[in-house]
Amino acid sequence: MLYNLSHFFHGPRRRGHSQGGLLGSTRGLTLVEVLVGVAIFLIISTGIYRSFTTVLSVISLSRAKIIAMDLANERFELIRNLPYQDVGIIGGLPAGDLLHAETFVRAGFSFQATTTIRNVDDPYDGTIGGTPNDLSPADYKLVEIEIGCATCKNFPPVFVNTHVAPKGLETSSTNGALFVRVFDANGQPVPDADIHVVKTTSPALTIDDSTNVSGMLQIVDAPPGVNAYQITVSKSGYTSDQTRTPGAVGNPNPTKPHATVAVQQVTQISFVIDRISTMNVSSMDLFCAPIAGVDFNLQGTKLIGTGPNVLKYNQNLVTNSSGLKTVSNMEWDSYPITLIDSDYYLVGTNPLLPISLAQNSTADVKLVVEPKNPSTLLVIMKDMSTGLPLSDATVRLTKTGFDQTLITERGFKTQTDWSNGGGQSTSTDPKAYFSSNNINVSNPVGEVKLTGAFGSYNASGNLVSSTFDASSTSIFRQLSWLPASQPAAAGTDSVKMQIATNNDATTWNFLGPDGSAGTYYTSPISNISSAHDNTRFLRYKLFLSTASSTFTPNISDISVTYSSECIPPGQIAFTGLSSGTYTMDVSHIGYTSQSISISVGSTWQQQEIFLVP
Repeated sequence: MLYNLSHFFHGPRRRGHSQGGLLGSTRGLTLVEVLVGVAIFLIISTGIYRSFTTVLSVISLSRAKIIAMDLANERFELIRNLPYQDVGIIGGLPAGDLLHAETFVRAGFSFQATTTIRNVDDPYDGTIGGTPNDLSPADYKLVEIEIGCATCKNFPPVFVNTHVAPKGLETSSTNGALFVRVFDANGQPVPDADIHVVKTTSPALTIDDSTNVSGMLQIVDAPPGVNAYQITVSKSGYTSDQTRTPGAVGNPNPTKPHATVAVQQVTQISFVIDRISTMNVSSMDLFCAPIAGVDFNLQGTKLIGTGPNVLKYNQNLVTNSSGLKTVSNMEWDSYPITLIDSDYYLVGTNPLLPISLAQNSTADVKLVVEPKNPSTLLVIMKDMSTGLPLSDATVRLTKTGFDQTLITERGFKTQTDWSNGGGQSTSTDPKAYFSSNNINVSNPVGEVKLTGAFGSYNASGNLVSSTFDASSTSIFRQLSWLPASQPAAAGTDSVKMQIATNNDATTWNFLGPDGSAGTYYTSPISNISSAHDNTRFLRYKLFLSTASSTFTPNISDISVTYSSECIPPGQIAFTGLSSGTYTMDVSHIGYTSQSISISVGSTWQQQEIFLVP
């Protein structure tokens, strides 16, 4: 074998050139030559093996698909031979002799067969609740069979469906109908939402189905019952909603009780779900050092019951050893946070409470805490017209033997007027901006909209702001604009924005919420991308568009909240106070000053002050 490898690499040696007799007539392989040979052999062998396994996988997948179709045809053949009244799901609606989910083993493959059957209300003879009103709406049945194979690699589910109709004439129905509609937070239908319906009263039934492209599931020929239908709506990556039992302990008067179906009547019930969000809550001191194990209460504002009010979300939580608590699968809502810790007082939050959590978003919330003192007074300064935190406000607190003045940290930059036009690089004039294209800023004053003539508007336009100077490197938190809603005729995302920041006031790269140039902020309240962290100068770019030449979106306010890393915006805390009555004098350039009397006790308390421009 050694000779053959030598021959392969070098060919036959010439006669008469041997040196050293027999040992010199042929030479062995060097280590490098052996390694090269082995490497080539492995490369070739690996390629052949991968090609072989790929071919086997393709053959196996094709075989599995053929068997799955044969299984689906087998199930349909069974259904064709059933009496019409037996074509239904055991314990479902319509009721029948078939199982909703079954497992079959064919040729070594394990298949999962899911059978869905619906009554169909054909509009040919009217529909229930329509004109004319069809009092026998179960005209025929839709049968769908899904064949899946969880153990088959790259196997796409097989879907087949058919209609099954009765031979005889339809008879008068003593049942009703249940229509389930599912919307998102913007009022748009949610297709393919999973609907789970349970009826525990006789006849008991269970229905697992999904909404159509219009976000609706129509359950026709449903047996009547008062508060008999328990409905749960869900979708992967979305929040969930459900009906609840009237009179239950802890929630006797649910806002959405179990559904009632009446004879020959349509019951319509709507649910709202949307993509889930996440909240990252950090507890720290004023120097950004994490504080571990801080207890707090997080609750939303949405109700699932009244008299007494029952909140949909209300949890006591605690930060971990790194001062962090990540709360996942949250619903869009407004969330107040209350510190319930026995060792710390809350001396500020970023952003301000309550937290406005949008759908499909992540909110980073900082709780700035300090060890409990005999008394702590948290003062929150806000602009009366916008409700946003007010930076650089002077707060003086006095009492006999006590006199202390604090200044709130930067809070927001806002623009409400662009009427002085473009060409301004630095934001010295709050009514000017840098540049624009197809934008009208003077009719009316205080609004930005598309240019147009004789009631016809341009299809799109944009405006770039002047440079805002945050005075130091900052964390830009939230972007918002008003009005929050735009004319429907203008189309989806008729208002979009991007943000550019830097530390040289020169380089302007406009980015969207994921930190790239290809995305845009489309929600009227959005968290600003962390790509802008630790920068000082900011510009925004506003994009307007319309799908109809007779309508234009319009903007009256644009605001950006920001802060230095751990200084809560618009907030200051007086600690170590003795009990008594204090005088608080607050002032800010451009605002009306205030002087109020505050009674300070022996615990933590909060005072909100709104200044009028």
